[in-house]
Amino acid sequence: MKRRTLSLRLGVLGIFLCLVMAAFFGILLDLQLNHQEDYARRLSKPVGTTEAVPAARGELTDRYGRPLVTNQVVYQVTLNTNLMGENQNAILLELIHAAQEHGVTWPDNLPLTTEDPPFFKIGSVSEGSRKNYVKLSKELGWKSTGGAELLAELRDFYAVDEAVSDADARLLVGVRYELSLRAKEIIWSGYVFATGVDMDFISAVRERSLAGVVVSPVTTRKYATTYAAHLLGRVGPMDNDEWKIYKEQGYAMNETVGKDGAERAFESLLRGQAGKQLVERNAKGKIVSHSWKEEPAPGHNVALTIDLPLQQKVEDTLAAKLPTLTDEGAGGGAAVMLDVNSGDVLAMASYPTYDLTTIYKDAELYNAAKEDPLNPFLNRVTHGLFAPGSTFKPMVATAALEEGIITPKTKIQDTGVYRYYSSPQPACWLWRQSRATHGYVNVSKAIEVSCNVFFYEVGRLTGIRTIDDYAAKFGLGQPTGIELPEKVGVVAGPDYTTSLGQTWYEGNVMSAAIGQENNQFTPLQMANYTATLANGGTHYAAHLLKSIKSNDYAETIEAYQPKVLDELDIDPENLAAIHKGMIDLTTTGSLRGYFRGLDFTVAAKTGSVQVAGQNTSNATFICFAPADDPQVALAIVAQKGGSGSGLAGLAVDILDYYFNAQNSFTTATEENTLLR
Repeated sequence: MKRRTLSLRLGVLGIFLCLVMAAFFGILLDLQLNHQEDYARRLSKPVGTTEAVPAARGELTDRYGRPLVTNQVVYQVTLNTNLMGENQNAILLELIHAAQEHGVTWPDNLPLTTEDPPFFKIGSVSEGSRKNYVKLSKELGWKSTGGAELLAELRDFYAVDEAVSDADARLLVGVRYELSLRAKEIIWSGYVFATGVDMDFISAVRERSLAGVVVSPVTTRKYATTYAAHLLGRVGPMDNDEWKIYKEQGYAMNETVGKDGAERAFESLLRGQAGKQLVERNAKGKIVSHSWKEEPAPGHNVALTIDLPLQQKVEDTLAAKLPTLTDEGAGGGAAVMLDVNSGDVLAMASYPTYDLTTIYKDAELYNAAKEDPLNPFLNRVTHGLFAPGSTFKPMVATAALEEGIITPKTKIQDTGVYRYYSSPQPACWLWRQSRATHGYVNVSKAIEVSCNVFFYEVGRLTGIRTIDDYAAKFGLGQPTGIELPEKVGVVAGPDYTTSLGQTWYEGNVMSAAIGQENNQFTPLQMANYTATLANGGTHYAAHLLKSIKSNDYAETIEAYQPKVLDELDIDPENLAAIHKGMIDLTTTGSLRGYFRGLDFTVAAKTGSVQVAGQNTSNATFICFAPADDPQVALAIVAQKGGSGSGLAGLAVDILDYYFNAQNSFTTATEENTLLR
């Protein structure tokens, strides 16, 4: 009985399964015969996605509207692997072959050479590339240490067909490696296969109908000058740290941002607001239509304070004359000119420099610059720290005069050797040089002849605390206000010496008072201090922003207003005494030969500080002009430049250009007028 019941149940179940199978077969048959065209039409129907469209970046101009950085439209090739399916390797290999045929290069940072046989080159790649490789190889479990073994492992990992040659396989896995870095979020920027491709390559790609290979126009930066590299900066894809910051500001992960210079400083003004576009693609990933959901708003144009021809003159002057200053050849240097009545940076040049139009496109040029011991990438204007030497003396004189320690008529005898302390007993430079003295000198004469003994005594009487207070009011050892990153520098004194674990002695004030000890300032701080001294004590913030313009230049959205950081209000009699010493240096003193050909008067001070452990000195120079109606302040620094007087010739060339050749243009041109 039980056996008969079981057989019955199995029979019913079998009939049921047969009916189900028949039903499925009927449905499939109906889909194939009666609805084939309908479903084929659905599969071929474009798929719409909403994509962010970056806004055109604002331009950078100089103070008179001359273009510095603009935009240009180029075509780039990107990859959408989601549309490639199982044919990814075949599609990528065909794209690589097309690129080879048309001389197009693509990013490939896999540390495995393309030679036959390949060898591992992890030791020769950048630190960032090495870390990226190590991280990805650990995450994906690659075990080979390099060479042919690694290539074999990557062929297997990326399922490269055996029929593909090793040479092609190496190129293919290089692209797959780049895509893996981004898929694992080791690199956050999207993978751009090629940028700036020509129409022949574009045609070759489109003829092949490669699914997931997207050719699209993009806006890139175009440099209208080969000068001002440190000042202008560059744009590039975000790194991990930048993405953490910018994502909070609504940036897309694949956007480019300002990496340094003005591009970074004014990122929020230049960027604009991204738009949204509805894009429809067919099954092969080809765009068949697009429409705006929200049009992008272009960024603002930014007018900088610099004067491009002056910037060119300053850079050319440094490049031509710095290497000739000493027998062994000078090292790096910098020069910066400010408007004394506003803090406008009219020119800022760091030597050696580099060409923004080529440096990041040519690996050989970039690597050579990276290995240059003079470090062309260092902006010495804002990041070079130098002892000011005797250019510090006018500031010390100001402190002593304003505090009533001395008057303009006070005279101090230069005894050759300063013997107030039993030790140390430093000598004046003139005594060391010729066993002569300056005799009795007042503050004006002491500045002109740079008498050390005078300033040893004045420094001792004034005291280091007062000197440091006045240095801060002049902006030394303080942020200048510049929009670029900068080093703050150091004012010598007990606090800093103690922070080094050393002991400050009372006698240290002597070397501090002549600009040595631990005094370390940037050339920009020296220029700003000089500007403050020139205008009578108004300490302005140094700045690069002149004005903000609408993207079509039709409207000035904002004009920069000078910012006063401090006000010394120097007594006119004291100021005149200090200015007299600086003027006498260029008119009747040791520098008169340099400046006699100018049709205006210059007030200047030189400095020279021996480099520790070397038989050479760094040279410093500050000045302002015209002396009777100050308009500009200039600071120049030369590493291993010898005497500061050697920089007078550079200053003459720059000032003569500014007040003569340059004026022939600027007086006839309305400021902020765009020049094209």
